[in-house]
Amino acid sequence: MKVAAYRIGGERRVGVVDERRQTVSAFDLPLSEAAEGIQALLTRATLPHLLSPAPLREVTLEAPLPRPRRNIFCVGKNYHEHAKEFASSGFDSSAANGVVPKHPIIFSKVPESVIAHRDSVLIDPQVSAAIDYEAELGVIIGKSGRGISAANALDHVWGYTIINDVTARDLQGLYSQWLIGKSQDTFCPMGPWAVTRDEIDLNDTVVQCWINGELRQNANTRDLIFDVPTIIATISAGVTLMPGDVIATGTPAGVGIGFKPPKYLVAGDVARIAIAGIGVLENDFRALRA
Repeated sequence: MKVAAYRIGGERRVGVVDERRQTVSAFDLPLSEAAEGIQALLTRATLPHLLSPAPLREVTLEAPLPRPRRNIFCVGKNYHEHAKEFASSGFDSSAANGVVPKHPIIFSKVPESVIAHRDSVLIDPQVSAAIDYEAELGVIIGKSGRGISAANALDHVWGYTIINDVTARDLQGLYSQWLIGKSQDTFCPMGPWAVTRDEIDLNDTVVQCWINGELRQNANTRDLIFDVPTIIATISAGVTLMPGDVIATGTPAGVGIGFKPPKYLVAGDVARIAIAGIGVLENDFRALRA
């Protein structure tokens, strides 16, 4: 099931997407609950009934969790080839511990960085001149837990979405940690919607990214160094995961910093990310100031 948060008639709704018919049918939710996006559904034992469908062309898609009130966890260097390209980039403060990490590298993005499909990512030239893209599978937690075992980890997953972990590489290198470079305003495009966990085969899901029509990233989740159960077990060892937490699982090789010279993003560029079973997340890049 594909579930979207969207606006229609000035109101936020949450509904089921039918891609074949190009419609979305709202759940019968109070507006106060729909305001939280799919957060309103995560802990429900049964879903509300659906209202009449509306054409997708008549709605404005929002991020599945429009302003998450929970955490956005991220995993660094989690595809083998990307670990190699990042280690050789000169921006990898963890490279002293080996090209391929022995344990998951966990960092975060602030929730306020989230934007929707087709929103613009803002480039502030007074802050950064090295903006990069990272196509990632996002995991949405639906059941709380602490000390979750890898064997039981997927029981805590509600579903999945697409995330572009936009990064200011110069800030990432400058501060030798990743929060500021990853959490700039608009640096977490998410969407176009979420899918329930039964829609994705974590052992065989293609992740791709095009920049201005050029295929840059093309990988499969089977290539992850640390799989989703391992990531959940790692984070929850002492940290209680809660419904609405999101985990960006890492990006494949082909990011801008991996090219010689780097292919950083500039105003006017368009990133298009496709993940099999979910859909396409597309965002343009726009200068904040002239």
